[in-house]
Amino acid sequence: MSATPRPHDLVWLNRASALEDIAEPWVAQQWRAALPVVVRRDVDDQARVPVGVRGMKREQRAAGWVQARNIVRSVTPEMLVDREVLLHSPFVSQPPVQGAIALTLHRWPWSWGVTGSTGYALATEIPVLHAASDLDLLIRAPQPLDREALLEWQTRVAQLPCRADTQVETPYGAFALNEWLRDGRALLKTSRGARLTATPWHREE
Repeated sequence: MSATPRPHDLVWLNRASALEDIAEPWVAQQWRAALPVVVRRDVDDQARVPVGVRGMKREQRAAGWVQARNIVRSVTPEMLVDREVLLHSPFVSQPPVQGAIALTLHRWPWSWGVTGSTGYALATEIPVLHAASDLDLLIRAPQPLDREALLEWQTRVAQLPCRADTQVETPYGAFALNEWLRDGRALLKTSRGARLTATPWHREE
């Protein structure tokens, strides 16, 4: 893979042994290289890619690492909100997918996508979705975004047929949109931890 994986990307590995530093015993029993892992937010001194493994149970999540050279395929959150992909998904009747389809009907001034269990289901066709599943959304924001446009997005999200939450990804981390709009500041999740900030588009000094 030539592109640098980003948090929330789903990546497939060339072999099961490419998954490094996993302590949880259930991973060896449940995970195989045909299943993707999700890129998470972390950093180490070997320039490895931080990933998370999803288990069969909701509470089964394991953190590990992979070498970028062992990634053979990647699916970004943005790729999963192509309207044709959504309309032809086996989960098209589920409320989170219906919600994503509704958001595609508007032309937004930013790139956005779906993460979490909905993204995993859309990418793999594994039935991890149900009627009460949340819709986790991601907005890419390399530059500060217009507040009025974000308020319009949030208004439409509040009208979706499912619970939905939006993370806004800046060059320095990601924050919860509802928190930002409500308080004027938010907890910015970075690769080196979280910090409360009113300026998520600025590097911490």
